[in-house]
Amino acid sequence: MSLKVKPQTKVNLEKLDPNATPDFDGGKKKSQKELAKLTAQIGALQACLYAEDKHKILIVLQGMDTSGKDGVIRHVFSGVNPQGVQVSNFKVPTAVERSHDFLWRVHQKVPGKGELVIFNRSHYEDVLVVPVHGLITKKECRRRYAAINNFEAILAASGVTILKFFLHIDPEEQKQRLLERLQDPTAVWKFNPDDLKERELWPKYTQAYEDAISATSTSAAPWHIIPANHKWYRNLAIARIVVKTLEDLKMRYPTPTFDPQSIIIP
Repeated sequence: MSLKVKPQTKVNLEKLDPNATPDFDGGKKKSQKELAKLTAQIGALQACLYAEDKHKILIVLQGMDTSGKDGVIRHVFSGVNPQGVQVSNFKVPTAVERSHDFLWRVHQKVPGKGELVIFNRSHYEDVLVVPVHGLITKKECRRRYAAINNFEAILAASGVTILKFFLHIDPEEQKQRLLERLQDPTAVWKFNPDDLKERELWPKYTQAYEDAISATSTSAAPWHIIPANHKWYRNLAIARIVVKTLEDLKMRYPTPTFDPQSIIIP
């Protein structure tokens, strides 16, 4: 099972098992050992990314409520130095943001040289929530897909490496996680009764995700569909992809412009 969505692929989420654990033979305990090594690698690679000040990394996390976006940030990126890493999210647009095109507020958050930026939700909200609630037409939604593809192509051409992850869970898993959230004093604050109204729209959101992923998985900005019913596998799969992507950049620490051996510190 390939997690990467090839360009021009028609996505059918019903055919993708959110309980699957492709390319891993083991359970939670074994995964935690590998994840610990991977998070250490991500930390070391991110330090080099920051020092080299050359590459730019954008990671997009999308998924239904409770799919684990916060969990990925907390576990997969636990080893990074906050210097050089930013997490951005995109809630309901402000009046100022609504007065511009839908990508205006997003462009301001993309990474500069040496930076790793994580979008916890993203510009894709404007082709997910909005059409599900009938606020734009299908024609306008298709126009936005094209705008997103052009936007991401511009970013890629300017040196941004883009990884997009859809965290795939099923309604039964979401129900269990919502129940756990209600029973946890440290997590109940995340619960919003209005989320249950969104849960009723699950089929519409599934269709919206299928359409968006199918239309916007490109060679420059591929989508990865991550089976996410098992939190431990979700974290492991994403960490593997992030490490491989960073290693492929062949980053190097800068060579000093002086001879360190000649320096005498009094």
